[in-house]
Amino acid sequence: MHATLPLLTATDFPPIRRRVLETLQVNLGYKCNQSCLHCHVAASPQRTEMMDAEHAALVQEVLRSRGISTLDLTGGAPELSPHFRDLVRGARALGVRVIDRCNLTILSEPGQEDTAAFLAAQGVEVTASLPCYSPANVDRQRGDGVFERSIAGLRQLNALGYGQDGSSLVLNLVYNPQGASLPPPQGPLEADYKRELLQHFGIRFNHLFAITNMPVQRFGSTLVSKGTFASYMQLLRGAYQAENLDTVMCRNMLSVDWQGDLYDCDFNQMLGLHARLGAVARPHLRDLLAHDPEGEDIRIADHCYGCTAGQGSSCGGALEPATPQEAVLEFAPAGVL
Repeated sequence: MHATLPLLTATDFPPIRRRVLETLQVNLGYKCNQSCLHCHVAASPQRTEMMDAEHAALVQEVLRSRGISTLDLTGGAPELSPHFRDLVRGARALGVRVIDRCNLTILSEPGQEDTAAFLAAQGVEVTASLPCYSPANVDRQRGDGVFERSIAGLRQLNALGYGQDGSSLVLNLVYNPQGASLPPPQGPLEADYKRELLQHFGIRFNHLFAITNMPVQRFGSTLVSKGTFASYMQLLRGAYQAENLDTVMCRNMLSVDWQGDLYDCDFNQMLGLHARLGAVARPHLRDLLAHDPEGEDIRIADHCYGCTAGQGSSCGGALEPATPQEAVLEFAPAGVL
């Protein structure tokens, strides 16, 4: 795999600083039941990195001591962690909002048959990957049969109340482009998703998040192999919107890897760019018990343009309304299934 950090280090991206820490995004490990081309953590069934019980307990201690309001669980497939359920229970007992970044197919894996029911019982917010409402497009990006299993997972969640009118169980979907382009405008795309998924599959959900592919790990390496890394960076830089700087996710979030090390975001985690926390060279979860990260400089590199291009991008989708500069990507038009 091609290393992309040397191509990103030199940057003129504006300096930014942290605000109050509200969200702890914890990567429980890189093991996954899928191997997606766009995956910025290069997760796969062959990965073995997984958070241990000591660090999972430390996550709960930090949530309590810092008064953090949101725990965002990711991976890999976070549900594969042997500590996933204890961590969810502990956080919910503290009154913390918990987000599970679910790939949907995990819900039909052996041993995971009751996962959806567990998530519903705990009131966990599910943010699920579904890169298109077209079976062909999803299977091309994620593998044969993934779309069918994803629909089965969504139906299972809907049956438990997720995404339904009047229900407190929140179900969000995530769209990633299938190539080196910016996502289309989030609002119209969400309307298309809701119409097509309801009409053809009876699926309901709350919101769609359109997220820009970042030029790191597997996707970045693919860009290098195809000779399109420079042109993709030119696209991101050319679509830069200064107003997005105010709402980038790193201002109020810290990313935690499976070993407990701290980063400003999941992308910096994959690049090995540790967060800054006073004089601590390699800050760790335990350092948050004594140090407040508010006001610290955020580590930046050229990939940060991915979060500020066009409508902006974050783990919660677009930051701003779509602009005329945005590129439109090949995804199935309405009605094409």
